[in-house]
Amino acid sequence: MKLSKRGEYALRGLIDLGIAHEAGRKMVRVHEIVAKENIPTAFLEQIFAQLRQEGIIDARRGKNGGYFLARPADTISMGQIVRLMDGPLAPIGCVSQMHYEKCSCPDEVHCGLRMLMP
Repeated sequence: MKLSKRGEYALRGLIDLGIAHEAGRKMVRVHEIVAKENIPTAFLEQIFAQLRQEGIIDARRGKNGGYFLARPADTISMGQIVRLMDGPLAPIGCVSQMHYEKCSCPDEVHCGLRMLMP
């Protein structure tokens, strides 16, 4: 499985917002992320609009405005973002949130693959 550019850019943008938050910066402007990550501005703005609509990030307008995480970083999973950007994510049927299939694992409840892919 390969991430789309949309999924990749969403994750890279969120990582930058998370790092900024950990460093004590409340907000980050799009142009900062665009310059650092070499992402097309309009594309990142579309991605951030979708992430904002889903309540993952938020924004403030104005001179001191920018984007910020709308909830704690530890509540945002990579799988959630990839599913949002690229659709269903399930390299094996037993981890699919939309099309579950029983797997061949002898103990599905304690299966390491299932634990890795929430």
